[in-house]
Order: sequence, then structure tokens, then C-alpha cells
Amino acid sequence: MEKFKIPRIPQTTLKSIRFPNDMIEEVEDAIRGKECTFSAFVIEAVRIALLNLNEEDSSQS
Repeated sequence: MEKFKIPRIPQTTLKSIRFPNDMIEEVEDAIRGKECTFSAFVIEAVRIALLNLNEEDSSQS
């Protein structure tokens, strides 16, 4: 059995960005009724986008 570890919250930096209104509405619709914040959704979307970019770069080498 894996030992329980108290999760560490990674260090963060506040960034203020502008989103098109329609995109905000789409994200809010997607997370409505789920245990997810707007920030968490955007962070995960960016993480996946970066992984995809890295995979594309690796496959082109």
C-alpha cells in the first residue's frame, strides 16, 4: 500500500490575462456543477496544450 502524503501546493504567480467573453461562458458552462474552478480548468488546459506541443516537437525531430 502506498504511504499517504500530504499534498504540497506548488508555488504560484498571479497572472492577469484577458479572455474573450464567449470563451469565459464556455468554460463556465463546462465546469458548472463540477468541483472545478475556472483557474483549475485553465491550468489543466494549458498543461495539456504544452504536453501536446512537446509531443509534436519530439515527433518532428
